[in-house]
Amino acid sequence: MTSNTLAGDGPERRAARRETAVRAAVEQGLLSPGEPVVGLLDVTAIRAAAAALRTAFDEVTAPGTAVLHAFAVKAAALVPVLRLLADEGLGCEVASPGELALARAAGVPPERIVLDSPAKTTGELREALAARIAVNADNPEELDRLDALIAPRGDTTPATPHGPVGLRVNPQVGGGSIDALSTATATSKFGIALQDPGVRERVVRAVAERPWLTRLHAHTGSQGIPLELMTAGVRAVYELAEEINETVGHRQIDTLDIGGGLPVNFGSDEFTPGYRDYAQLLLTTVPGLFDGRYGLVTEFGRSLLAKSGTVLARVEYAKSAGGRAIAVTHAGAQLATRTVFAPESWPLRITAYDAAGRPKPTAPGGLVAQDIAGPCCFAGDLVARDRPLPHLAAGDLVGLLDTGAYYFSNHFAYNSLPRPGVYGFTVDGDEVRFATVRPPQTVEEIVTESGGDHAGSLLEV
Repeated sequence: MTSNTLAGDGPERRAARRETAVRAAVEQGLLSPGEPVVGLLDVTAIRAAAAALRTAFDEVTAPGTAVLHAFAVKAAALVPVLRLLADEGLGCEVASPGELALARAAGVPPERIVLDSPAKTTGELREALAARIAVNADNPEELDRLDALIAPRGDTTPATPHGPVGLRVNPQVGGGSIDALSTATATSKFGIALQDPGVRERVVRAVAERPWLTRLHAHTGSQGIPLELMTAGVRAVYELAEEINETVGHRQIDTLDIGGGLPVNFGSDEFTPGYRDYAQLLLTTVPGLFDGRYGLVTEFGRSLLAKSGTVLARVEYAKSAGGRAIAVTHAGAQLATRTVFAPESWPLRITAYDAAGRPKPTAPGGLVAQDIAGPCCFAGDLVARDRPLPHLAAGDLVGLLDTGAYYFSNHFAYNSLPRPGVYGFTVDGDEVRFATVRPPQTVEEIVTESGGDHAGSLLEV
């Protein structure tokens, strides 16, 4: 199954815009010896991905079905990105007070925000309920806390106004190729383990005892999870909802939150698998999901942003060791943390440019196997090993592709390296317009974050 075109925005167009934007970033001074690494976000690609998601589910849902596509904020915790996605009709899935604050700063209304987290405090729950934000409870103890907040007298009728409340279940359908991102394994920390002995019956009873519990939530995992496994997780939560509603005698569960997790192809510019692939497979496997009896919530993150992003970094030095060419750049573990520490699971495509931002031609001798090293002071700080590329020299540039999700907002502050500036761009012919998403972090800001205002505090105790 392939879906390589997003609302008319195919891989060739995305690649062409990227090449134009790289040149413009150099010409307009976004990348320079003083700012040797930047993040670039293709605004057109983001809008096309959001449109493709909406269209894919519109094609399979019954008319009038309430559908909320809530972007997983952890994938790109950047206010202008959240505002752009809101303009495309998306809400936000948040998992911390900080992410909630970012969604609010982006102007996302409470009814389009979903709070998920395995460790919500009582204060976080109280705030979310008061704001009418949807909450997915993770475990029985959290349900007890919600009991005290929603119906403190033990009444079945809630005493406290609130938004929708759901229960996260772990369908325990298995894991994918990346253990750390597989959330529906037998021992996952997330949700209530549905297949453990006696648990299913307890879940049905717990929901029946709480008329205000009207949603079920399940998320099978992210990168490395095949569509068939994702679909199996959704089918499990759908069947549980059917059982609960039959038990209570009415449609108490009225909305199913099916999570996100569409894997990303990091091997080319093609967007595959696509949202339509997934939606059509769900329609075949769980047809009752779309017949209008249930509202739907999705929580996609990486798949919406990955293909839109490029990290562009300057080669500071070119050297060799043991016969291996090494390009020392300014993009390493501080940005590509997962790629550096788990390269088999998170390989990135690397492109080579000259100092002007033009694709670097291959010399007559052919491609050269090179290590692309980052600036962090440990030997393993490599974003690519033994990678065939045009031979890189000092002053050249490298592009780390498919980095629009997680690579820009999950900075690893090793060596107190500053967070780079992030810029969105649009291309009209040869004209490129940039907009600041986040300015480069200054060394003064690093000092402040590191306790600079309290330099002598330990001398006073």
